[in-house]
Amino acid sequence: MSDGNVRERIHRGARVSIVRKQDQGSGRTTEGVVRDVLTSSATHPHGIKVRLETGEVGRVKEILGDSG
Repeated sequence: MSDGNVRERIHRGARVSIVRKQDQGSGRTTEGVVRDVLTSSATHPHGIKVRLETGEVGRVKEILGDSG
């Protein structure tokens, strides 16, 4: 299971790579900083859903680190 599937590893301020709903077919990723964690369960098979500081929403594919 990748880091993006475990909620406790994702927190506000973390830099992540997400796949937005409209990009699921292409697999295109978007990078940004987590503003809100939207998935309430501890794990999710397709990735934890987050909202970035830009307002974009998607499922975490990779945790890139902390911003600052």
